[in-house]
Amino acid sequence: MPLGLGRRKKASPLVENEEAEPIRAGLNVAGMDGLDGGVIGLGESATSEGLPPPHSSMRPRLIFHTQLAHGSPTGRIEGFSNVRELYAKIGEAFGIPPSEVMFCTLNTHKVDMDKLLGGQIGLEDFIFAHIKGQRKEIEVFKGEDALGLTITDNGAGYAFIKRIREGSVIHQIQVINVGDMIESINGHRLIGCRHYEVAKMLKELPKGKEFTIKLVEPLKAFDMISQRSGGSRSASGVQLGTGRGTLRLRSKGPATVEELPSAFEEKAIEKVDDLLESYMGIRDSELAATMVELGKDKKNPDEFAEALDETLGDFAFPDEFVFDVWGAIGDAKLFFQKLQAR
Repeated sequence: MPLGLGRRKKASPLVENEEAEPIRAGLNVAGMDGLDGGVIGLGESATSEGLPPPHSSMRPRLIFHTQLAHGSPTGRIEGFSNVRELYAKIGEAFGIPPSEVMFCTLNTHKVDMDKLLGGQIGLEDFIFAHIKGQRKEIEVFKGEDALGLTITDNGAGYAFIKRIREGSVIHQIQVINVGDMIESINGHRLIGCRHYEVAKMLKELPKGKEFTIKLVEPLKAFDMISQRSGGSRSASGVQLGTGRGTLRLRSKGPATVEELPSAFEEKAIEKVDDLLESYMGIRDSELAATMVELGKDKKNPDEFAEALDETLGDFAFPDEFVFDVWGAIGDAKLFFQKLQAR
């Protein structure tokens, strides 16, 4: 449908000073055996329905080392193609239910939100699985419009706290920490909800009233017991993968070998992610990457709008947002064309 001719109205922001930022449902794994340092992208099979994943015999053989973040022997996992399968393999390796796994970090056992698994996994990366620890129920007085939280999710049904803004309402409550999973708000169970749904609920809580939030904190080792530690420590001897190719696994169809995003695509994704935050109150680099992929070869904004409606129609993007995204993609493309022409 051409832009401006009856497309959806602009959606109101989900959050303003609070943002919801997901771990990518698509998981990338670098350093494939038999490939020249490849990367596997697991598409959106962790969170969306589609055709069954390829038979196990069609999947590349990948073996990763992993530990439970609070301490455990080293396990070996392989044969996963999405986030849920990864958690299932971790559960098998350590004899725990997959539902106990809250999130994973790469090369550090600390609750370091800059090391969250979800972008790329090099073959030499070490996976640390953070599992459920103490549950806590807290009464919070919402004295300001914004609570100061950034919410993310693990792609498998758990939303948790990624950042706490200094000086905010939540920052003053010392028992609430980064990494805490949000189990319920005012008795409304949030297991299975996405990051933007939880952020919207927090935003809509009435100012000047108390609400009850139930949290689950990740189980900590003795040396991790401290309030809001900002530091992180990488596992000794671990090196990041350096593969440049991409083997992208999708929920529909077989894996395909591709290249990592170009400099143009990386710049465009960054710009589109900023626009998502401005218009919708969320940050989602995987969604931004999908939009750039849909728009980079289109000839005009109407073709781009049709592609968005076909692939991402559930988001109901407003016309002005689509125009701005089209412009951002075009600006990034023009910038790198000028660089190459020099």
